[in-house]
Amino acid sequence: MPRLLALAPLPALAASLIAAGAPRLSIGGTPLVLLFGLDAPGALLLGVAALLWVAAGAYAAEYLRDGAHAGRFAACWLLAAAGCLGLFVAADLVSLYAMLAMMTIGAGGLVIHDGTPRAWRAAATYVGLALLAESVLLVGLVMLAAEMPGPGLAIDDAVATLAASPHRDTILALLVAGFGVKAGLVPLHVWMPLAHSAAPVPASSVLSGAVVKAGIIGLIRFLPTGEAMPAAGHLLAVAGFVTAFYGVAVGLTQRHPKAVLAYSSVSQMGVVVAVLGLGLAAGDGGAGIAAAFYAAHHVLVKGALFLAVGVAAAGAQGRRGWVLAPALLLCLGLGGLPFTGGAVAKFAVKDAFGTGVTAALSAASAAGTTMLMLHFLRRLAGAEVKDAARAPTGLLLPWLAMAAAALLLPWFLYVPAGLGTVGGATGLEATWNAFWPVALGAAFAFALRGRADHLPKVPEGDIAAALEPAAGLTLRLGAALEGLDADLRRWTVASVGLVLVAVAIGWTLWRG
Repeated sequence: MPRLLALAPLPALAASLIAAGAPRLSIGGTPLVLLFGLDAPGALLLGVAALLWVAAGAYAAEYLRDGAHAGRFAACWLLAAAGCLGLFVAADLVSLYAMLAMMTIGAGGLVIHDGTPRAWRAAATYVGLALLAESVLLVGLVMLAAEMPGPGLAIDDAVATLAASPHRDTILALLVAGFGVKAGLVPLHVWMPLAHSAAPVPASSVLSGAVVKAGIIGLIRFLPTGEAMPAAGHLLAVAGFVTAFYGVAVGLTQRHPKAVLAYSSVSQMGVVVAVLGLGLAAGDGGAGIAAAFYAAHHVLVKGALFLAVGVAAAGAQGRRGWVLAPALLLCLGLGGLPFTGGAVAKFAVKDAFGTGVTAALSAASAAGTTMLMLHFLRRLAGAEVKDAARAPTGLLLPWLAMAAAALLLPWFLYVPAGLGTVGGATGLEATWNAFWPVALGAAFAFALRGRADHLPKVPEGDIAAALEPAAGLTLRLGAALEGLDADLRRWTVASVGLVLVAVAIGWTLWRG
């Protein structure tokens, strides 16, 4: 089974190419009908996510060679892939929730695969927060379903119902909170650095590249961006910008390359949420496809960079040029380096940020991303390696394929996505606006060189690590309460307690 993992996402890849806009698929009958369909944002994210699952599956086949529990890994992998890819085609409330649950179970198994205490801790945090998010979402979805006319539960009808609902703000807050956890919004982002760092490399690649987009597609589906909601939109944009800068700040303190990449994903998801928030504030119906395009580039580049960590670790120290050179382009591209896939992704969301403060924050985020990614590159160059002459071809080819896709594919998707012309993204003004934040971030990274090791070391999971003493206290308190409950349920204690309660009731009646 592990050798065939790369084949499983091929139907999803084909669907993204030929089924966008096709009539929805209906499965089941009255009273429960499951709907699946593809709109433009869904097709865009489904295609790149499927491509990553293919490449990472091929990588995993080599990675798992002669490894323990390969069958268990494959089962969890397929479960997570089915849920993740299913989310992009889910068109009703029930199928959406079922895909989320399926993805959570499978991804939790991938995180825990190595069986180390670190993996158990990361998996417990991931599954715990995922269940919290899904519980919050369930309340919001049930409230929404209760107000929908007729027996159908299609997402389109649900969004129309939400717009006219007297409980719109409450339902919207629940949905944003639930999908925000899935997207890694601060302060409930802590599962990302823990899970991405502890999981095996191919699992980290799909977790950071594809799985985290569950929150993004959920927000795109349910946020009524066609209707201006300034207060809610600006609040969401603030949460996005806080997440974007927080991810950079904490990421710069990390030592392990995978941890740096995880915090970079936190930051980039903050940028996507800021785009959606500003679109909601302005009533911009095009914010969804722009955010999906930006997120699609992140799927490709972050998936490729996580694979690069495994390739670099599998090869000899002196032969890392074939990893570091493409990785440098990807790192600068994530900041928006002109003529890379990241440049056109940045250009796609330019209108959402507009001018003034939000445009300045967007440029500052691009500079911070560049600085963080060059920090990652230094950590990658200095990471430990196995005693091998070169990385196996089974690892090298998927990595190079994803690197090429991250650099080139966004340019081929930009026009079909309806975002504009390629000429606009390569003009002189656009090139300068993309270049100077990258140059500024590179200058800051150069100034930080040699000083990064002296920054305060924030543990992976930051807030989660700070709360661990409180978690230990809670566990001890729970054990004490269980012991107290056991004592109270002993026959001698319970009978005396019953007599005392009866006396108290009799005394109260007599006094009354």
